[in-house]
Amino acid sequence: MRVMVMVRATRDSEAGILPSGQMLAEMGRFNEELVQAGILLAGEGLQSSAKGARVRFSGSRRTVVDGPFAETKELIAGFWLWQVRSLGEAIEWVKRCPNPFDGDSEIEIRQVFEAEDFGDALTPELRQQEARLRGEC
Repeated sequence: MRVMVMVRATRDSEAGILPSGQMLAEMGRFNEELVQAGILLAGEGLQSSAKGARVRFSGSRRTVVDGPFAETKELIAGFWLWQVRSLGEAIEWVKRCPNPFDGDSEIEIRQVFEAEDFGDALTPELRQQEARLRGEC
C-alpha cells in the first residue's frame, strides 16, 4: 500500500525558519534508510504558506485566497510518499524519524487510494485512462 506521510507545520516553519545543518543531516540519514528499505517513492519539504494560495470552489465559482494561512496546525511543512506493507509498518518508520522541529512536532499518515478501491465506479475505460496518464507522468 502507498501512504502519504505529512509533516505538520509549526510557527517556525511558517515563519520561514530553515532547519539546522544537523537536522538536514539527520533527515538525510533517515531518507537513506527509507531508500535502502525500498520504501521511499518521493519526499519534499514545502515553503511556508505565505508563498502559496488556495482555490475555493463553490459551484461554478472559483475564489483564490493568497497565503499565509492562519491555522498553522492544519498546514503541511513537508511530505513523503512511501510504499509499505501496512499502516503499522508506516507507523514504525515514522517513530524512527528524527523530530522534524525543535519542540513538539506531528506527522500524519494517510493511505493513498488505489484503483481497486473505487470498485465498479472505475470502469474499464477509466482504468485505461488512469494507466495511460500514469505512463505519461
